[in-house]
Amino acid sequence: MSFFARPHYTSVATQFLDQLKEQKPGLQERQQAGRALLWDKDVDRGLWQEYRAGGVTQKPYVYYSYQGY
Repeated sequence: MSFFARPHYTSVATQFLDQLKEQKPGLQERQQAGRALLWDKDVDRGLWQEYRAGGVTQKPYVYYSYQGY
């Protein structure tokens, strides 16, 4: 057994999350549904390549126009 191991220790945050999951049993499924709604999207890589290919390179400093002074 390690000197630093604390086998019966659970942090306050872990205790809170465990208690929350006990109080609201469908919480994790709702979180996953919300994530799927906003973040988990299928990416069309061909469309992204066309989008990036159509970009125009920006000048290094946009607010200064060098006119050969």
